[in-house]
Amino acid sequence: MTDKHDDGIHVERADDGGTLSHLQDAALTDKALANGALEATVQEHSMGFLQALKTYRRAAFWSMLISASVIMEGYDVTLLGSFYGYPSFREKYGEFLNAESGFQISADWQTKFNCLGAFANIVGAVGNGWATARWGHRRVLMTSLVALTGFVFISFFAPNLQVLLLGQFLCGIPWGVFATTGPAYAAEVTPLAIRGYLTAYVNLCWCIGQFISAGVLKGLVSNTTEWSYRIPFAIQWIWPVPLFVAALLAPESPWYLVRTNQLEAAKRSLERLSEPDHELDYDATIAMMVHTNKLEIEERAGVTYWDAFRGTNRRRTEIACMAFLSQITSGGALCYSGSFFFLQTGISADAAYGISLGGTGIAFVGTIISWFYIHRFGRRRIWLVGFACLVMILWTIGFLALPVQTLKLAWAQSLLCIVWLGAYSMSVGPIVYTLVAEIGSTRLRTQTVVLARSTYYIGNIVCGGTIQPRLLSPGAWNAKGKTAFFWAALATLTFVWGYFRLFETKDRTFGELDVMFQKGVPARKSASYVVDNEEVYVAHEKEDK
Repeated sequence: MTDKHDDGIHVERADDGGTLSHLQDAALTDKALANGALEATVQEHSMGFLQALKTYRRAAFWSMLISASVIMEGYDVTLLGSFYGYPSFREKYGEFLNAESGFQISADWQTKFNCLGAFANIVGAVGNGWATARWGHRRVLMTSLVALTGFVFISFFAPNLQVLLLGQFLCGIPWGVFATTGPAYAAEVTPLAIRGYLTAYVNLCWCIGQFISAGVLKGLVSNTTEWSYRIPFAIQWIWPVPLFVAALLAPESPWYLVRTNQLEAAKRSLERLSEPDHELDYDATIAMMVHTNKLEIEERAGVTYWDAFRGTNRRRTEIACMAFLSQITSGGALCYSGSFFFLQTGISADAAYGISLGGTGIAFVGTIISWFYIHRFGRRRIWLVGFACLVMILWTIGFLALPVQTLKLAWAQSLLCIVWLGAYSMSVGPIVYTLVAEIGSTRLRTQTVVLARSTYYIGNIVCGGTIQPRLLSPGAWNAKGKTAFFWAALATLTFVWGYFRLFETKDRTFGELDVMFQKGVPARKSASYVVDNEEVYVAHEKEDK
């Protein structure tokens, strides 16, 4: 049987013919639908962390496997930025500047790589939002993995910067898919009690990729042959095969299946995501998904990008986009390009890459530490406290650059970058992934994540790709440590936005968030606002009466 989706998408499905078939045509005021949805919501709120982990450990397992694709993005995106200060890479692809600076990758070329790479990420992310609405997370992810395997050949064999730029641009398209698939899939397959952990795990995957990249570069920095930069490119071929197998075997998101009217398939997906001996009411869970989907359809929420800017979705999109952008405006382009920054402050190449490796290790540990309080404190509070710390660190780095630069001051600035990485990875880094994955409506979750991540990439083009290379490059503005002043000012403005606009999503089901946004709950009251469950599932029935 063929269904036609609300947005003109044709979806092949088997005739349900079971207990779920009546839900497809049920009105939002249908008592059976409302009661089932209410029962599932109460069940989600009553489930603690340990119980949810035991019941949905399969969901956690599949979520972690799919999110592992972000390891590739963390590894690959960090790799090229770290190569700008790499001796053998600069000799192969750089230009001789002067006796003091030696071979350098010019600021113009750094800008080209950063900007075109970010543009490719946007192409991949936007394409993912369009494709996932039609074919689901798994198929799009598998196609992207196959494409990346071929694109890596171009970077590996690149004889000059022009060919390398082409290879990195093409690789950037599937990286954009990976960055947006992980958070969306994790949010859709995990229950409320463990959703925050599994979406924050996406940031841990990013840190793992960076740690591997820094370790590989540190181990090869003394190698003067071409293999010191070719081996890091070749390592990218390790990931696609196991990740392809994982995506092939993983269950599809039940929310996607509900949106495309495949209710029996959604039920089978839920059965694969949970333990069969825990006697869950799958029909009630499907009813909750159907009810939430119909509630959003009633607000005219389709599955196109335009719908993300209509009605209450406009506010949700703003929060998601600004939250991801805060990872740029917090000074990430400065502290995450640490090895190049350390070299410009006067530290040796070996020491610079050693510090960079230590920094990625701290980022890894910091993300794990965040899991110990992510269930206790709200997303908004963690972001605000963490961002305030980042602002203070950036101002301090800037003021340390005002005196005559000495080696001791250079080390102080470099170590403060590591402190920044620790604070970032314990707060803003992981919590943004959680917040962005939760803030969008269920019908527009992937599109919301895509728009947010695309905003991040645009910010990276403007700040990290255009401004940052010129601030640091010896052949351009050569601001060195004073670069921190630019980021400190930008971070301060972002903090002000967060105080007034960042919304709390902790312990809220997707249906409850729909109601809160429809009621226009202010961000500063979002943590304490009380939602009556009957307000979510019976309100429409009362209105009809």
